[in-house]
This record gives sequence, C-alpha cells and structure tokens, in this order.
Amino acid sequence: MSGLLGADHGPSSGQVAKSEAPSCSLLPSPRHQCLLLVDSVASLGGAPVYMDQQGIDILYSGSQKVLNAPPGTSLISFSNKAKNKIYARKTKPVSFYLDIQWLANFWGCDDKPRTYHHTTPVTSLYSLRESLAHLAEQGLENSWRQHREASEYLHACLQGLGLQLFVKDPALRLPTITSVVVPTGYDWRDIVKYIMDHHDIEIAGGLGPSAGKVLRIGLLGGNATRESVDRVTRALREALQRCPRSKL
Repeated sequence: MSGLLGADHGPSSGQVAKSEAPSCSLLPSPRHQCLLLVDSVASLGGAPVYMDQQGIDILYSGSQKVLNAPPGTSLISFSNKAKNKIYARKTKPVSFYLDIQWLANFWGCDDKPRTYHHTTPVTSLYSLRESLAHLAEQGLENSWRQHREASEYLHACLQGLGLQLFVKDPALRLPTITSVVVPTGYDWRDIVKYIMDHHDIEIAGGLGPSAGKVLRIGLLGGNATRESVDRVTRALREALQRCPRSKL
C-alpha cells in the first residue's frame, strides 16, 4: 500500500498551525510507504522546519511570503524516498506542467542530457536568489527569533486593544500570520478598506470557513518588526474608532 499525506505548516489562511512543522509521526506504519507532503508557503524562513529530521518527503513554499521576493516562483524539495517513488512510476503523469521527472531533468538533477520543458523565469529566479542570500546572511535562527518576537509583540498589542485572537493556544499560533476575530458589530471589509485608504497598510479577511469572521495580519520577512506592529496597531485603533458599528 502507498499514498500521499498532505499537511499544513504555514497556510496563508493563517488558521491553526503548529509552531513545529508536521513530522513523519503523522504517517501510518512505514510499511505502507506513504509520503508526507508539507505546505510551508507562509512559514519557510519564519518558523523552524527540519525537513530531513522530521521525515518530510516533499516540502514546498512560495517566494512572496517570508522571503519577500516577487511572486511567481515556488520552492520545492524531495526526499530520497520521494525521488525513488517518482522514478519508479509506471504510468505517464496526467499534467505536463507537473511532470516531475521531466522537470528534474530540465533542472539538471540527473545525468541525462537536458530536455527543454519551459522558458525559465530568469528575472524571478535572480530575485529569489537574492532573497535567499539575504536570509542566509541573517541566519535562519535569527530570522525565526525575529518573527517569533514580532508576533508576540503584535499579539500583546492586539489584546491591548481589546481584540480577540482567533487561535487561543499560543503554542498553535504561526509567527508569520495572525488571525484576529472581527469585533462584534463591524464589517471586516470596512476595517480593511479604512486601513488601506488612510494608512496604506494592507491586511486581509478570512478564507474558507473563517471568511467574514477574522482579519489576517502578516509579519513576513522585512515586515516582522516592532515598528510595523506599532503602525498596524495605530491603524487598527483608528479604524475601530471611525468605522461604522452596528448595535444590533
């Protein structure tokens, strides 16, 4: 028996997310040969992830979150177990764009002559390389600490405004994205629009089941600072004073 188990570490929705990345302990017995795939789109670089030690087989992320690179490129890594399974595949992939064997050849991951697959987004890759170089200069542990301290400061400021954090347990809060319960009587769209119009700060509403119920605030990369937290706190305080509030 084989299969693929997907798990979130840093989902952009900013809902409940463990501070530690999912590990192979989630998997059934090793004899099932199940692969563990982890989404770290909004956490890579901002929260600890140990792919090898945690037994993650496929880890992917995005360039535009913590790395602060332009959107459009994605990072993905495969364990040896995942690579062996891909190369042992008997059926042709359904998707040309996600034919990993072909992409691996195009990326120079095997010893075979390279075969053209797509036009490489050269400018985006140079931007991503510069972002990774900046992260390497800062150091992963320093980046993790920066995001943790900034998020803890944000949580304290939000609670000081009388706002309620959507994720109750501090141990389950992702340090890069914070979800705040929309106060009773407010329309989240009014708050988001006011903050953008008057402070040039973009925050977002909830996604999926939390749509209309929460506000999402990102502290990603260069924005994970006390100065950014102070700015968004002032903007939120003013928005709550100026936006219409229903008494029903």
